[in-house]
Amino acid sequence: MGALENTTMKEVWQEIENKLTNNQEPYSDMKGTYEIQITDENVTYQLTFQDGNFSIKKDGSRNPDCTLKMKNGVFRKFLAGNLNSMTAFMTGKLKVDGNITLALKLESLIKQYQF
Repeated sequence: MGALENTTMKEVWQEIENKLTNNQEPYSDMKGTYEIQITDENVTYQLTFQDGNFSIKKDGSRNPDCTLKMKNGVFRKFLAGNLNSMTAFMTGKLKVDGNITLALKLESLIKQYQF
């Protein structure tokens, strides 16, 4: 899993923020709010894309377009690109509420970064 293997969830999200800040091209045309719920830690983050910008919030303050629910280990595999999201979805390791097309878009976006 690389650099994210032995980090806190706060550090993971700081790394996500750093990567997105340093390379804005992959999400320049994305629009929507994702809610990521880490079920085994009872942690929620929201990632919003709009007008070529992004924001990360550690809460559920916005109404998300797509919610992804997974355990910490599954989330880290998702970020590292070591998770077949369709298999994870079919086996119940990943739950998606809302716009599933946005979930696939997020997976495609994440694969463009090295986590």
